[in-house]
Amino acid sequence: MASISISATDGSGSFDAYLAEPSKRPAGAVVLIQEIFGINASMRATADQVAELGFFVLAPDLFWRQEPNVDITDKSQQEWDKAFALMKGFDHEKGMADLKATLAAARRLPGANGKAGTMGYCLGGMLAFRMAIESDADVNVSYYGVGLDTFIGGLDTVRAPLVIHIADNDEFFPPEGRAAVLAAAKGRPNVHAYVYPGAGHAFARVGGIHWDARSAWIANGRSAEALAAALD
Repeated sequence: MASISISATDGSGSFDAYLAEPSKRPAGAVVLIQEIFGINASMRATADQVAELGFFVLAPDLFWRQEPNVDITDKSQQEWDKAFALMKGFDHEKGMADLKATLAAARRLPGANGKAGTMGYCLGGMLAFRMAIESDADVNVSYYGVGLDTFIGGLDTVRAPLVIHIADNDEFFPPEGRAAVLAAAKGRPNVHAYVYPGAGHAFARVGGIHWDARSAWIANGRSAEALAAALD
């Protein structure tokens, strides 16, 4: 399993990032942002799939300050309990700084073309949404981010393409919050929000218990088009 080490910008140490490489280069890069289960087999599989599309992929370990290299699944209550505890203890601002450091590292990878974006799921979906507002990423893709309505006031600052995938039956994001995001995205040519009827949270988690093949394939196709347009 390939990985690189990235120095935290606050001087507190360094963290690992899973690295998946494309077969051809130069190529753009994608910072893949984890769910609450760490850089597990599902995230690594997703990274490998995105690399097959022709991109470098870096998936940083965002929980490293609590426990380095967390690797758990959604298959047991014990793992869910640990995942929620890690999410509760997660410092979002330090995590955002780590993502910006990863984005900068992605642009500098040997063989990279200097273009880099983000794509995140669940917790990562919310962080990708924030990266669209707060970073210089060339494209950002958010899958079923929770609490996005908290940040919609920042959409006026978004200049790069932002793709938002919303589960119609997301049990972790109330309908009123989802409606607020859709309303805020309307009329913004660089913001594209899509709703997936009948899909629940984590519909695109590879190997996950909530996988919804139709919604995942449609969403992943839209994501691939957005990444290719911005990073090639």
